Amino acid sequence: MPDNKRRTLLQFGLISGLIGGLAATSLAPQLAMAEETPINVGALRFTSHAASFVAFERGYFAEEGLNVTFKFFQAAQPMAVAVASGDVDYAVTAISGGLISLAEKGAAKVIGGALLEEQGIDGQKILVSDAAFKAGITKPAMLDGKTWATTQAGSSFHYMGAKIAAAEGVTLRFKPLQKVGAIIGAVKSGQVDSWSIVPHIAKPLDKGGAVHIIGNVADYIPDYQVTVVFTSADNASNKREPTEAFLRAFSKGADDFNAALVDKTAGDDAAEEMVKLIHKYVYTDRPYEKAAPSIRNGAMRISPDAAINTASIQDQLDWFKAEKLVKQSITFDTLVDSSYVKK
Repeated sequence: MPDNKRRTLLQFGLISGLIGGLAATSLAPQLAMAEETPINVGALRFTSHAASFVAFERGYFAEEGLNVTFKFFQAAQPMAVAVASGDVDYAVTAISGGLISLAEKGAAKVIGGALLEEQGIDGQKILVSDAAFKAGITKPAMLDGKTWATTQAGSSFHYMGAKIAAAEGVTLRFKPLQKVGAIIGAVKSGQVDSWSIVPHIAKPLDKGGAVHIIGNVADYIPDYQVTVVFTSADNASNKREPTEAFLRAFSKGADDFNAALVDKTAGDDAAEEMVKLIHKYVYTDRPYEKAAPSIRNGAMRISPDAAINTASIQDQLDWFKAEKLVKQSITFDTLVDSSYVKK
């Protein structure tokens, strides 16, 4: 083969290789975006967890390349353990002593805010059993010496009860019952005198007559950051892209929920659609007609953009430390990865 023809073929081959390489490079991001990242999301079957349900049902997780599977729990601390062990990737629940201790061990990090007590929005209620109510316990100041239900020592129920007791100058006897379902049964039967819980559970119990609402948690803990978004410390540090993707999708779900049921700016049809969506996860054992009022009653604010009320988180941390439920050396930064947080 003549040299000039050989040079032409070599040049053509080089150019073809470059074009092929450029084509492959240009396709790479598209192929990467097409791949789904499987994640497990921890949740409770509460209206307050609706942002995750909305993000799943409306495809916001899928749009971010996340293939979500829900894992359901009945208390906060087991969920924190599941995140630390890697059984769950992201979760939403209240801050507990268990979560703080896991953060101290380098196993978990709070990355955002979720449920929030807000002035003007109906929030968590303080309840007493019918027996306690008939005995004259009609307001929180009368709870001295009475029992208060918690899931575990160091749960959010423990924190709320202690803050209410301190404000009223009364003493409560805390009774851990492990699961919300067990607490409901104990309060209804009079085995426990008092408790606090989100409105979508509190109001139906009050309406049934076996339990009575005697106050609001917000009167004692204003602007309380009730629940947070958290993940493993490894995810927070080393898997930033899916973590940010999760928060974006979660925030879209929160926006839809707030517009439909909290601010009520999306219209009646949107509100009805939202309640039907949530009913797939909450009060699934009830027909829609009976479940819908309770779901609407539970419409507390979910933090826009997963923002955190840092003052509330610090107050909770200070209480846990004062009660010697966690180590004194733990700081806000031990618990929270502030690089994700909007305040």
